[in-house]
Amino acid sequence: MKFSVIIPVYNRPEELRELLESITSQRVADLEVVVIEDGSKRDSSDIVEGFSDRLPIQYVVQENSGQGFARNNGMKAAVGDFFVILDSDVLLPPGYFQKLSHAIVNRGLDAFGGPDAAADDFSALQKAMDFAMTSFWTTGGIRGKMKDPSNYQARGFNMGVARKVFEATGGFADPNQGEDIEWSIRIKKAGFKLELIEGAFVYHKRKNTLVSFAKQAFSFGRNRVNVSRFHPGAIKVVHWLPTAFLLFSLAIPFFYFVNKLLFQLSAAIFLSWSIGVVFSSAIQNSSFKVGVLSWFTSVSQLWSYGLGLPLELLRKAIRG
Repeated sequence: MKFSVIIPVYNRPEELRELLESITSQRVADLEVVVIEDGSKRDSSDIVEGFSDRLPIQYVVQENSGQGFARNNGMKAAVGDFFVILDSDVLLPPGYFQKLSHAIVNRGLDAFGGPDAAADDFSALQKAMDFAMTSFWTTGGIRGKMKDPSNYQARGFNMGVARKVFEATGGFADPNQGEDIEWSIRIKKAGFKLELIEGAFVYHKRKNTLVSFAKQAFSFGRNRVNVSRFHPGAIKVVHWLPTAFLLFSLAIPFFYFVNKLLFQLSAAIFLSWSIGVVFSSAIQNSSFKVGVLSWFTSVSQLWSYGLGLPLELLRKAIRG
């Protein structure tokens, strides 16, 4: 099959250079790259030109419309049989397309979602953010490993669809508010086979600070509500767990004045969770510093998501 790599980019030429460099090292027989410049003030024309002799590459320029619609325009311009959608802040490890094509053919997939990971040379904070987004202690590890890969909802930083899927479903229905999860649900409802390919991971080189990471997690909580506009029932019990964690964390100091035994029990639970996060991350990353930072990113991720979801539901209820 011929792969078309779809990359929306907005004011991130340096990131695009790194991603394109990682694509050039891939061993794949038939591939093209489609870069969609989504109304950037700092465009990537020079970067694209610099790779024109190393990659079959298209450069599509449009007014800013959001990453979902930018991806749609990229897929319309693409000539491949299978579209691989990547965010500009990821890097491909060696063998990515071999693992991808093997799974697509042998499992008969029409679409896929892949996990993300942190490379060895990432900063301590980047590794801590990766841990917060992928760990059992925070998300249950559902972004990387699932007992039933068909339950996975693909994320836009690393997902793909066959051309026939795009043509049948029309692509992304929203520019940037949980648009990847919404499309994943709609793809499955249309009868196509979408699954997690665990081996087709990318290195996700997040440029966040701790504050911007919290804001992003807050928007993820809000986005889940937006997805429910298209698919009633998209908010499940599991999506309320961060809110429960937030309320539990905030309630611990008040338990001291209500019931000392309840206070001790709840504090012990929170302490046990904290120790689990720190040491699990420290062992995984061979760094106690990353372990400590992972506590901050994990609390930030859970609290922010846990706040974003109910506030967006409240806003939705008020506005009607």
